[in-house]
Amino acid sequence: QVQLTESGGGSVQTGGSLTLSCAASGHPVDESNVGWFRQAPGKEREFVAATEWNGGSTKYADSVKGRFTLSRGSHRYSKILQMNNLMPEDTAVYYCAARSRSIIFGRWGDADVYDWWGQGTQVTVSS
Repeated sequence: QVQLTESGGGSVQTGGSLTLSCAASGHPVDESNVGWFRQAPGKEREFVAATEWNGGSTKYADSVKGRFTLSRGSHRYSKILQMNNLMPEDTAVYYCAARSRSIIFGRWGDADVYDWWGQGTQVTVSS
């Protein structure tokens, strides 16, 4: 089994930046997917960004394009989400998620296709 650990959440003012990290233990499949989702109180879980452990394609939600960047962390099974120009609507609990195997690009934004989830980290952006 793969375990995911997120870190880096916090509180910032509008326009600020935060960096979230996701590290996997176990034996992820290199070609499988890893991504970030977020959930605000009273709202549905929302796709943020996704990629592959081996650094393939990256997919971003329209709401974060140009502001967030998902890239490799300190090792192969570590990813970082750099969040810039944060806005109050970015406030949510952010979750890292991973699949046990690859899936077509068109489904990367569907939370239901992910097999493992981290505990979540809170991001709060004040106006």
